[in-house]
Parts: sequence; C-alpha cells; structure tokens
Amino acid sequence: MRLIRDPQSDGHQFALTGDDAMTLTDSQIARLRADTPSCAERIHFNNAGASPMPAPVYEAVAGHLALECEVGGYEAEARARPALERMYTALAELLRVAPHEIAYVENATRAWDMAFYSLPLREGDRIVTHASEYASNYLAFLQTAKRRGVAIDVAPSDASGQVDVDAMARLVGPRTRLVAVTHVPTQGGLVNPAAEIGRVAREHGLIYLLDACQSAGQIDLDVGAIGCHILSGTGRKFLRGPRGTGFLYVSDEIVERLEPPFVDLHAATWTGDDRYELAPGARRFENWESFVAGRVGLAAAVDYALALGLPAIEARIAGLAQDLRDRLAGIAGVTVHDQGVRRCGIVTFTRDGEPPEQLARRMAGHDVSISVSSAPYARLDLGARGLPSLARASLHCFNTLAEIERFCELVAG
Repeated sequence: MRLIRDPQSDGHQFALTGDDAMTLTDSQIARLRADTPSCAERIHFNNAGASPMPAPVYEAVAGHLALECEVGGYEAEARARPALERMYTALAELLRVAPHEIAYVENATRAWDMAFYSLPLREGDRIVTHASEYASNYLAFLQTAKRRGVAIDVAPSDASGQVDVDAMARLVGPRTRLVAVTHVPTQGGLVNPAAEIGRVAREHGLIYLLDACQSAGQIDLDVGAIGCHILSGTGRKFLRGPRGTGFLYVSDEIVERLEPPFVDLHAATWTGDDRYELAPGARRFENWESFVAGRVGLAAAVDYALALGLPAIEARIAGLAQDLRDRLAGIAGVTVHDQGVRRCGIVTFTRDGEPPEQLARRMAGHDVSISVSSAPYARLDLGARGLPSLARASLHCFNTLAEIERFCELVAG
C-alpha cells in the first residue's frame, strides 16, 4: 500500500494510490507547490544544498518544538515515540531494508564518518574510490592513510566521466578491503553506476560504502539491488527534511564486525566494571542526545516522499533537469559540464565572462537560488578538468518548466 496527497483536500490528508505510479499529475504538482510557500516568492534551484521543507514537515517540527515548550523535552519525546519509531520504518521502506539496520545520525558526513572509522583497516590495506568522491570523505581517507598506513587507489573514469567499473575491478588486489564511492557527486549531475560497483565488491568479498547524500530523495534506492553494506544520507537535501538530520544504513552482514569510533550509554550497555556490550544492529552508531524535533520532521519528510512515490519523483526531476541542460546549452557563451551516462537533478554550467560566484549573486538579486561547486570540494575531479568552480542548479519535483524558462532568460541576461 502507498499513500499520496489528496489534491481535493484543504488540509494535508492522504489518499491511496497504486505503487507503480511513475508520473506526477498536475494536481499533485499544484499540491506540492501549495505545500512549498516559497514557490510563490522565488525560484528554488538549490535543492542539492537544502530543499525547502514542505508544510507538513515544517508543521511536524514546529509542533514538536511547541510541545517541548509546553511539557518539557523528555516528556515531549515520550509522547512522540510513535513518530520516532516511524522514522526507522519509513527510512527502511525508502531503502528496502530492515528497520534495525537504520541509525539516526545528526548529518550525512557524521553518519559516513561513524561507519568509515569503525572499519578494521590496518597498515597495508587498500581503499578503492573514484575522483568524484566528496571532499569530506577523501579527507577521511587521507587521515586514515596517515594514521594507519592504508593506501588509496583511485579508479579512473570512463569516456562519460563516471566510474570505469572494469578498471575499478582491475585495481582490486589481495590487500583491498573497501570500495567507497559517492553515488551522486556534489559537483555534477552524473549518477555513478552503484549496482555495477556492487557486483565488483561482491565478487571480491569487499565492504562497499556508498555516500547517498545527493541521491536519497531524488533517486529510487534499492539497497539489495545496489549491493552496498553501508549507506549514508541526509535529511535536508532531496528528502526535504530539516537541517541537522541524517541517517546511516549498516547491513546485518557486517555490523557485528564493526566497532564504532566512540560509544555512549545509548550505543552500548555497561555490563560490568570492565565490560560493555554494543547495541544490536545499526543503533550502535547513535548517541543518546539528538534533535528530537528533527527526527520527527525527518519521519514526516520520508513519508511525504513515499506518498508521492520515488519512481515518480525521480522521473520528474530527471526530466526537468534534462530540459534545463538542453536550454542552457542553447545559450551563447554557456557551457554545461555534467558528465555520466545517467544524469539526475543537478545541473552544472559556466557562462563566459561571468564567474559562477558572480552569477549566483546575480540570480539571488532576482529571487533565484542556486549554488556554486568549487574545486576544494572535488579537487580530483574539477582540478583535472581545469574548472575552479561551477554554477550549480539543482531541481526538485515541485519546480516547473516556467521556472526553467525564466531562469534561462536571466542566465542569458
């Protein structure tokens, strides 16, 4: 059973729909925009940075904060227990995994760090990654190389710019322990072939860590099909949840082999003066204190996405983004820089004579939100391509063709 917002309702009610819906109707898009008040005032093309919360998500967060004000934090948390448990089951449904394989972590980077630093890597072990890897992740590789003497192998790109899976497989040696890649890089629209990488990991018995920070919420994710053991994600981007929320999936297959880099009385139980036992499943990566209103909001955000259906969200975002690429490519002096065979809702480009930072400021003056991806965030990729920075427009399913037309008029400006 899947739920979808009823466009005939004056409130935020749900109506049943089929699981196989692959498109969003005009009435659903109208409801999406009605649930996103900022649509009336500005064009929001910065969903890869932080997407505006839809009204039901905002109301869930604000309602819990009001309850904390009224009855106190612990008491409000006790009353919110069903919503807090729903966060685990909703994320499990999103990824097609078991709820106990989900942990709440305050952001995607910390979720990724908790998993990566728990891996039993030793001197001489090797990590295989790709030049599209996010800066924070690669910095962790470098730190671990310095601390533990591990080596980093960077798989080359194929002709499209995505991971060359065959070349990656040839890099695997007897001391390779980990394959770690970013599904959707922050600096472009390509979607790395995650399932094909998963087959390489399985064939060689490697742990597979996938950064899904930019894909969760805009791409229909099936962890079983992808084959990763660990996946990290955030609430604030395409899931449209509150900031300060993230999550971590850790497979039952490997969780008992992992020792979190730090624990507290939530992640472990003090069983004797000199003994402790880690919490079962992924929750050993959590800690006691957290943003409870954010967790309530994250549950609401995931339910909001599930109600629409990830296949329909993915199809609309990809279609809008391709329309934007096509229109930008037709503007004199504009170059689109997205790579990959498969592309998503992130569109990166440059305009001759106008640095991306200046372009972003000019767009802000017209109530248009975009972002800038700079080389320090993706040095191996953008550096190799000779690109110090890129303008980044990232679309969501509530955006429209009219907004794309207006945006391109302003870019041509």
